[in-house]
Amino acid sequence: MTSVEKQDFTLRISQANPTQMVVILYEMLLCYVRDGKAALEGEEQSELKAAVRRARGCVSELMNSLNLQYEPAPALLGLYGFCIRRLAAAESGKKAQPLEEIERVIVPLKDAYEQIAGQNNAGPVMGNSQAVYAGLTYGRNSLTENMADQGANRGMYV
Repeated sequence: MTSVEKQDFTLRISQANPTQMVVILYEMLLCYVRDGKAALEGEEQSELKAAVRRARGCVSELMNSLNLQYEPAPALLGLYGFCIRRLAAAESGKKAQPLEEIERVIVPLKDAYEQIAGQNNAGPVMGNSQAVYAGLTYGRNSLTENMADQGANRGMYV
C-alpha cells in the first residue's frame, strides 16, 4: 500500500459511517492482496509475509464486527474463514492462486456494500474528529486538504 493510499484511507476512516467502514476494510484487504501478489512476483518472502499479516488483520476485523444474530453474518463468517485459510495457503505455498481466489470472493462483497453504503444515514463512526475539506490551492491543478477548527478538541470518541 502506498503512502498516498494510506493517507486516503486515514481520511476516509475518520469520516465514515459503519457501512462505509466495511467498504474501506474490503478495499484495504484488496490492497494487501495486491501487495502479496506483487511480492510473489518479485520473490520477496518478507514482503509477502507482511502483506499476508496485514490482510489477515483486515479479515479479522471484519470477522469481529459481525453480529451473528442476523443474516447474512453466518455466511460472511464462513467466507472470511475461507479468506484466512487462503491467505495461509498463499504464504506457505508461495503461489498467487489463493490470493486470486480471495479477490473473487471479496470484490463482489465490496461492490454490494458500496451500493448500500449511501443508504446508511448513520453519522461517522469516529465522533469528534476534525472536518476535512479539500480545495484548490494557488498551485496549478494541485489539491490540498484544509483542516477546520484546528484549535478545537481533537479527541476522538469511538
